[in-house]
Amino acid sequence: MKKLFQLLLLLSLTLSSYAQQSIHGNVVDSQSGEPLPGVTVMVKGMSIGTSTDIDGRFSITLPPPIEGKQLQVSYIGYITQTVTLKSTEELTIKMIEDSQNLDEVVVIGYGTQRKGDVTSSVASVKSENFVKGAVKDVGQLIQGKVAGLAITNPSGDPTGNTQIRLRGTSTIGGANTAPLILIDGIPGDFNTVAPEDVESIDVLKDGSAAAIYGTRGTNGVILITTKQARGSEILRVDYSGYISTSHISKKHDMLNASEFAQLYPDYDQGYDTDWVDEITRTPVSHVHNLSLSGGTSRANYIANVNYASRQGIMKRSNFENFRARIEVTQRLFDDKVRLRFGLLGRSDWRESTVSGGSFRGVAYSQATRRNPTEPVRNEDGSWYENLSKFEYENPVALLTEADGDVKNTQLRYNAGITYNPIRDLTLQANYSYNRFVMNRGYSETLNHISARRDGYKGWSSVGSSISVEKLLELTAQYDASIGRNKFTILGGYSYNENNYENIWVDNWGFQDDYFGGWHNIGIGSALKDGKANVGSSKSLTNLIGFFGRATYSYDNKYLLMAALRYEGASQLWGTDNAWGLFPSVSLGWRITQEKFMQDQNIFDDLKLRVGYGVTGSQPRASFLGVAMLRYGSYAYLDGQWIQTIVPASNPNPDLKWEEKKEFNVGIDFMSWNSRINGSIDFYNRRIDGLIYDYSVPTPPNLYNVTTANGGTMENRGVEVLVNVVPVQMRDFEWTTSASFSINSNKLKSLSSSVFKTEYDFFDTGTAEYSGQVTSSHRVQVGESIGNFYGFKVVDVDDEGRWIYEDRNGELVNYKDFTHAPEDKHVIGNGLPKWYAGWNNTLRYRRWDLNVTMRGAFGFQVINGARLNYENTKNSRFENRLKTVFDPVFGKVPLSKEVEPEFNSYYIEDGDYWKIDNITLGYTFGKIGKYIQSLRLYGSVLNAFTFTHYKGIDPEVSTDGLTPGYDTRDRYPQVRSFTFGVNVSF
Repeated sequence: MKKLFQLLLLLSLTLSSYAQQSIHGNVVDSQSGEPLPGVTVMVKGMSIGTSTDIDGRFSITLPPPIEGKQLQVSYIGYITQTVTLKSTEELTIKMIEDSQNLDEVVVIGYGTQRKGDVTSSVASVKSENFVKGAVKDVGQLIQGKVAGLAITNPSGDPTGNTQIRLRGTSTIGGANTAPLILIDGIPGDFNTVAPEDVESIDVLKDGSAAAIYGTRGTNGVILITTKQARGSEILRVDYSGYISTSHISKKHDMLNASEFAQLYPDYDQGYDTDWVDEITRTPVSHVHNLSLSGGTSRANYIANVNYASRQGIMKRSNFENFRARIEVTQRLFDDKVRLRFGLLGRSDWRESTVSGGSFRGVAYSQATRRNPTEPVRNEDGSWYENLSKFEYENPVALLTEADGDVKNTQLRYNAGITYNPIRDLTLQANYSYNRFVMNRGYSETLNHISARRDGYKGWSSVGSSISVEKLLELTAQYDASIGRNKFTILGGYSYNENNYENIWVDNWGFQDDYFGGWHNIGIGSALKDGKANVGSSKSLTNLIGFFGRATYSYDNKYLLMAALRYEGASQLWGTDNAWGLFPSVSLGWRITQEKFMQDQNIFDDLKLRVGYGVTGSQPRASFLGVAMLRYGSYAYLDGQWIQTIVPASNPNPDLKWEEKKEFNVGIDFMSWNSRINGSIDFYNRRIDGLIYDYSVPTPPNLYNVTTANGGTMENRGVEVLVNVVPVQMRDFEWTTSASFSINSNKLKSLSSSVFKTEYDFFDTGTAEYSGQVTSSHRVQVGESIGNFYGFKVVDVDDEGRWIYEDRNGELVNYKDFTHAPEDKHVIGNGLPKWYAGWNNTLRYRRWDLNVTMRGAFGFQVINGARLNYENTKNSRFENRLKTVFDPVFGKVPLSKEVEPEFNSYYIEDGDYWKIDNITLGYTFGKIGKYIQSLRLYGSVLNAFTFTHYKGIDPEVSTDGLTPGYDTRDRYPQVRSFTFGVNVSF
């Protein structure tokens, strides 16, 4: 019996050892010998797999027998290899770089495509090339990375968003002014997902690429792909986090207390107050991101949780954000069916010192203009205020005596099913339901200046809105290869619905600060007395589209893509043109595949692309094609006052889509074994039928304005992107990329054959100076969007008074100049004519250094600070810039008898070059049993700015029709310092 037990024990130990055989190995680059981290290693025919660690090593446990089993090794940019196992000896697998680098997958509309087969203008940025550091949203990840895509960050406010503009301005009255942003195919924005949760970003730039999205893609499409689960991962846990602080990158150089007292001795109050210092602080922000993924080749999941707490440089400027996402994928029926379910939740909170917003911008301008010899508080502790002085408010009191917040909650469900009845046919259905709720509240105390000066005791407001978006898309795609011919055919249907409701109320007349306010807004007296305001609104819009696309490739040499979308918009209901047809076609020719190119050794790949596409934009408002009514003034009838009903619009059955017709020619090139690659694009955009409000006579019309199509706008440009690996050695590598883009915009006309404008221009925008306002911009036929329009000064006389140039180009002295509107000129333009970027990554062993640089050139900026604080005629005796008495035009200071005004002297060149981000990191190898990789880094964001602009920062808003205005209320730009960690378990 004892011998039998020993025999069974020996047998079990043998079997146990036999069942736990492991394969170890390392994966390296075949040329440099460098280890490759993150390489996927799968066992063919089994749901067993792993990935290499930071040192390129892997270990995988297999059931017996080992001999004959095959490992499939894959990595982006390298040729996939299959290794047949013969024993348990350690493996060294040398990956061969795909010298063509054309199998890289690029996301396009409703699918993906090999980079080598792309015939449109498409840019792709992977996560390893994102901007590092304390970025506010997803947009900053690709700032300066995509030629032709202008991403600006005009504010240091932690609640502010980046602004995007692709290939110029394309409308003056249409609904779509910015690129369509899709997150995993579902509409969203740069704040929908956390930057740490993004895998790649693809940009469809030209009409032939974006036309399949119809009206939504008229300004281009940005496709954001989040991180996905890998079927080979049993369990992967990734954490990233950072802590950062910041300071104002540049301050206005205002007079200090002694300088102000010397200049205005009658207004010296005897104190020394740095008002900007009173409302600023040293902020601390921190962000944490945790990602879990795992599963098998048939079922996998990924979950991501992100928390951000951001403090602004200004007091009472705080922002908290929580985002979570989970996605589950299940394959069924021999992988013929794939089910996908996703849930995304987002909740953010921002402190509010202004109704409906975040930070009260006027508090900053009050701090800059306020008399530095005045105290913050009186001796009894109350706020020091000068209630008789116009637009003069204590900035510390403005922030302290206000309380409010804005809370946003978003919940998005999405589900999809993919069915492959046969190998080459894919049927897909996707549905998403997105619900966004905003709740806000705001109150001012009885000590607020609005109560003390204006009589609005405890002014308060509350509001709420809900937005629901539904999206259903059905597609069918057939792929086939016949000899040298490859083609795909895609057909689909899309239904997109948006439902928006909001309600708001304001009130004042509260007895105290304890029982009233926005938490009990109904007890204020103003609402009962009919002085306060209550409002609500509702809108419902939808888009219905039928679309199709075909791609064709012959001998991997001649390429074709054609698409068509037929789309209807509810905003055009009641017109004869509610549906629009948007076609596109693009061709590609891989020149290096031709026989006559086989003997050349300059290009690894050279491709010529030509594309043309039409997209549209519907009106912003609904029912503009039919006659509408609204409430008007009151009439006394039968002993009572009755509100009349009057016309609100004229019918126009001919109202239709704006149409953007875009022609694009591009060249993609690759050389030096893919160490040099890039693209060059030339484009011409023509927008016909611009939507505009035309003045019409009454009668015969019922209303004095008719919305119609009329004008034409044009954008032309060039985009260049070059990526180079100048140095590639075992221990050192340098990767650099440079981008350049130029855009020329012109409004060709405002009128049509039916509707004419009285003038070939209209004025817009507002410039504010010393309590006065005037228009800042003019939109005029034959000119570019973004022109500043004002009086042109060319010199001063010996007394320091302006010398003007009038309408005839003649010089007129200050006293003889009439300031007639006809004497105004175009005095600058706020849209940069060209952008450039230069990004560098240097790696030495485990160290890495990333430097991102970008610039904008050929534009001007309205310096709102100088416009307000360099006026020598300081009738309100507010603080001034130290440059207030500098010689004007190098001659003499400005005369005190000169009235404040908006003129060309306050327009400056805005050209700038920024060393935008510097990040230095160190990556450790595997640490212990559980830590697969660890990276520590430090970064500086907005590190250096090189410019001749005298204001805070020349990177200002470029949105809409009024770009280039650096207002005095602008939240100052900051320089951020960050320390972060990335760890994988």
